[in-house]
Amino acid sequence: MKSAKQLIVIFALLFAGNVFAASKINTLDKEGLLSSYEETGIAIRGYDTVAYFTLGKPVEGSADYAVKWNDATWHFSTQEHADLFENDPEAYAPQYGGYCAYGVAQEYLVKIEADQWRIVDGKLYLNYDAGVQKKWLQDVPGFIETADNVILDLLKK
Repeated sequence: MKSAKQLIVIFALLFAGNVFAASKINTLDKEGLLSSYEETGIAIRGYDTVAYFTLGKPVEGSADYAVKWNDATWHFSTQEHADLFENDPEAYAPQYGGYCAYGVAQEYLVKIEADQWRIVDGKLYLNYDAGVQKKWLQDVPGFIETADNVILDLLKK
């Protein structure tokens, strides 16, 4: 029979499982540069990263307005957005290469949902899902600090 402590740990792991069991994606190469999904070569699920800044919402991009940057293809909804990105990709690229910001802070590299996002201090952060984002919003500065400190080590694994 399991002890109360073991049951609590098991329950906690099951409850938090959506972050830990999330499927890994390759949006960063092992040297810390933005890359692409292994399956498609398209960054952040094909969403227009500039739209988060200019329109304040996720917008699906189009292959008609594609830009290659750091071994990934980035899709945009307009030529203007593609040009803005091409002129300053670091200003618009999501942090942690598009991995879930909360997941990185928990030392996991997991995928994102495009509608779970925040711009903090001029930087775009994406999250796995609404539940994970709710957790991330409880201590954004702390999670960013932790994620900034662990991301390069995570990429070495």
